Amino acid sequence: MASTTEHPHEIDKAAQPAPVGQENAVLVFEELDRILESKFFKSSPRSRQFLEYVVRHKLDGHTEQLKERIIGIEVFQRTPGYTTGDDPIVRVQASDVRRRLEQYYQALPDRPAVRIELHAGSYSPNIHWSSAVSETNMDHPPEPLPAQAPQRRSRAIPFLLAGLIPALVVGTGLIFVHSRANRSPQTALEQFWAPVFSTPQPVLICLAKPVVYRPTFDLYQKYAQTHPGSFQTEVERSNQVLPLEAHDQIAWSEMIPYPDYGVAVGDAYAAVRVSSLMGQIGKPSQVRIGGNYSFEDLRNSPSVVVGAFNNKWTMQIMPGLHFSFVEDHGQYMIREQIPGGGVWRGSLRQSQQIGDDFAIVARLLDSKTGQFTIVAAGLTGSGTQAAGEFISNPTFLERGLRSVSPDWQKKNMEIVLQTTVTDSVAGPAWVVAAHVW
Repeated sequence: MASTTEHPHEIDKAAQPAPVGQENAVLVFEELDRILESKFFKSSPRSRQFLEYVVRHKLDGHTEQLKERIIGIEVFQRTPGYTTGDDPIVRVQASDVRRRLEQYYQALPDRPAVRIELHAGSYSPNIHWSSAVSETNMDHPPEPLPAQAPQRRSRAIPFLLAGLIPALVVGTGLIFVHSRANRSPQTALEQFWAPVFSTPQPVLICLAKPVVYRPTFDLYQKYAQTHPGSFQTEVERSNQVLPLEAHDQIAWSEMIPYPDYGVAVGDAYAAVRVSSLMGQIGKPSQVRIGGNYSFEDLRNSPSVVVGAFNNKWTMQIMPGLHFSFVEDHGQYMIREQIPGGGVWRGSLRQSQQIGDDFAIVARLLDSKTGQFTIVAAGLTGSGTQAAGEFISNPTFLERGLRSVSPDWQKKNMEIVLQTTVTDSVAGPAWVVAAHVW
């Protein structure tokens, strides 16, 4: 944290500590609310949850709960015997919270009345006060609420009023913090991804790597004999199309499988979006490509399976579901597997850069792998790109899930998405059909 000379809003830390009263605890809750609703924390559900947890237990006087292993178990759903040395999730998240707190206070135009800090090497937050309020090291839990507590303009108001009714509560602070601790995830994105925290295993982001063929070096040289100076370097051969005429004949031996190539562009975009999101919510992830993962891997970890017809695992997971990918006489489509069900075909062609594409997002709590599985796959790479953006964008998820059954959080779900593609770039997707079971 910056020193007082480096930051104009730094609060004097030399003041004498004093026991915290209930009114001061309310000020801390109000400041916590402001922090969590700021742009620095709104985009990171895991940082919000981490900060709420440590501040709540600090105010409760339960500092014994502020240990790395306990935080890992309580906040990140790790198993009781997990190895903190191999799984640094708590340390990583604490570092992210410190960074976000620094950004939050640096952006304030005025000196705050109370400042919440998380020093390096500790998970116990420090609360510092301006000169107008007695500073405290928060070593004591809040005192009982005075009979006439002043009203505050914050979300703590309902809990403060409840604290005046002895038959219902013991203290306002406890009611407030426990209600926050036990609340359900507040955003569609948090609810959508909540099951990934039921296991300590990382999320596998699984991409296909289909067979790709490439001209041999001899074929490039043959072309160069009639076009001197062309395709003399690997940079040219990797980045330029070999412009053979339609009537030119080549032998099959002049084309070879090339294992270094093969990941579809749309799949890569989707994987990057999901991987970035996992980092933001504090869940470790691993990207697996082609033969670098097996069904056994899918059985042991939650997974996001990317791509449709090019990914064998998608095609093995999807049969029997309400919406499935179907290839019929060389045409790709999504079909609703009921009598008279809907059929969705894209209007894109290889030579076109504009049109509509369709995708499926499947959220399976009990997939064939036995693990929480998400499928994000389109008829083409554009649809897959749109599906990846849909499941990683809070705004898109919030808007898209409004039309879905309100109890989808604890059920399996499939969504059919449509996206308009312009210049080979998929636009925001919208829901055209959904099924929850």
